[in-house]
Order: sequence, then structure tokens, then C-alpha cells
Amino acid sequence: MHPARELTELLAAGEELTIVCHNNPDPDCLASAFALGRIAMAAGIDEQHILYSGDISHQQNRAFVNLLDIDLQSFEAGAVQNRPAGSLLAFVDHAVPGANNRVSAGTPVDIVIDHHPSEEIEAEFVDHREHVGATATILTEYVRELDTEMDTDLGTALLFALRRETLGFLRGATRAEYDAAGWLHDHADNALLRALSTPSVTGATVDAIAKAITNRTVRGSVLISGIGRTSERDALPQAADYLATLEGVETAIVFAVVDDGIQLSARSTDSRVHIGDVLDGAFGDVGSAGGHREMAGGEVPLGLFADFTTDDAQLFAIVDQVMSARLVAELDLSAEPGVRGNGGGERE
Repeated sequence: MHPARELTELLAAGEELTIVCHNNPDPDCLASAFALGRIAMAAGIDEQHILYSGDISHQQNRAFVNLLDIDLQSFEAGAVQNRPAGSLLAFVDHAVPGANNRVSAGTPVDIVIDHHPSEEIEAEFVDHREHVGATATILTEYVRELDTEMDTDLGTALLFALRRETLGFLRGATRAEYDAAGWLHDHADNALLRALSTPSVTGATVDAIAKAITNRTVRGSVLISGIGRTSERDALPQAADYLATLEGVETAIVFAVVDDGIQLSARSTDSRVHIGDVLDGAFGDVGSAGGHREMAGGEVPLGLFADFTTDDAQLFAIVDQVMSARLVAELDLSAEPGVRGNGGGERE
């Protein structure tokens, strides 16, 4: 039986569906939740909730939610604990309670649909495909198999998610993404796609990216940049994407203090480096980190760092030293001299 049919049978036996997005959800997660909600509605579940933790701060993500009118609710632990019979819990674009989400470890999950590397996934229904480039690819396959009613909002959401997750089909894209995109083309609104692709950028985002450029240190083909404290968490992946295009750079890692934690984003085109494993190896013992071979992220609680000083400049000097040292050790770069960018963005 096709996985979509198995999923429908499970949903048909339920009365309520709670879909939990991962922390700071991106378009792949949001579009997948949107599509799963439509499938659940067709299966007879009218009461649905899409929950998220963290922030939707990236300008494209904000535009995505607003223009597509996706109904999101802030995560509350009570919504996933002690659920009554007939209440189903689903994860999309992540897989394990407590890993990149605020769900308590050990919480029973009914549905998991994901494409990220993960182990020990436990749920009544699991569709875990590391070989595809996006979770939206799997959900597109489902709506096609089930002949789910399509409109331009759903078609646009899924197509934009495919484009964004694969950086325009240049990162991690497989034949499945192209096939899904070809089918979605007739169901998407091109004007809406353009609006999602070119949202306005805040000054704070530009400032954060500028700091990442200025503060970069290059060792061989690896670039590491700490940008201090910022409120623009989603400037980190944008900075990492940009810095990874610098001549001679194959791996770019950017980190910053955001609220009460240290956020990381990394990109790599080096075939010798699995950047998800690198971040997990460097910070898995003190935080949560990991991802794909070419893209990854993580979060480390400030913890003891915050006890040393209340001065942001002094605090980040300590954070910068420790985070960089862990990355240098994990990537075995100790023999490589570091070259730090100056205020003009050029190597000294």
C-alpha cells in the first residue's frame, strides 16, 4: 500500500490533529504542515492545529505565512500531553521529541514525515526519506496519490518550499524534486511566487550579514564568522549562504548570540565534509546540532557563558573563542593559519 493510503487510514480513525513544526520553521516545514492539514481535512478531521516554537523572523518566512494565510499557533506543552483518544500528534520536517522542538522527550508521536538524517524514530506512521531533497517532495507525492483538492495557495506553498529548500534546485535536489515541481507548476500562482521570492529586507538583517562578512576568519577552505548579538536569527543562514560563495571557500559557518542561546548555521560544498556531522561532533555534547551533508544548524544554550559577564562585548569575546576553538578542533584545522577579514571585507 502506498504510504499516503496508510496515512489516510490512520487519519480517518482520528478526530483531532495537532501538527508540530520544528523550532523557527522554514517554508519546507510550513508547506508540509499546510499540506498535511489538507489531507487530514479530506480524511474527515476538521479540528486541526499547527504549532510552532521560536520565531518566524526570516523575511521570506514571514511573507510565506502572511501571503498564504497559514493559521499558526504558538507551541503550548499542554496541547501535546495527555491527549484524549482520537487526538493525533504529527511531526513534519523533524522527527524526534526534544530534538529541534519543544516537545518533551519520550512524548508519543503518531505521525512523522521527514527527510533529515535521524535515528530512533518512533511513531505509528513513519515516512523518513533522507534521499530526497525536501519534506515538501513527500507531501506533494501524497496529494497527487490521494487526488487531494488543490488550489493556488497549496500549490504555491509546496513549489516555493521545494525551491527554497534546494536553493533553486542547486542544493540536494533529486529527480523527485524536479518531478514534484513539474506537477505543481500548473497549480501555483507565479505572481505570488515572485512576491515570496523577493520580500523586503530589514536593516537589522543587512547589519547582521555585514558583521558576518567583516568578522570572518578563513582557514584553508573553511570560513568561520561570529557576529555578536543579534535579534535576526534568520540572518545567519543568509550570511552562511552568501559567504559560502566566497572564492576559495568550501565550508562557511556563522554563529551569533540570539536571546539566551548561541545559534549556528553552516553550509559546505566540500565532498570530504559532512557539515551536519561536524556541528554534531563539535556541539552535540553541550547543545543540539546537526543536519545534512551540505547544510546544517544548531543551538547551544548560553549557560555558564552568561555568568561571566553582563557586557555583550565581553560575553561574545568568550563565546567567539570557545565556539571557534571547538570548530577548529572538529574540522582538524589547528595547523591552518587563520586569516581574518578587515572592515572592508577583504583579506589582510
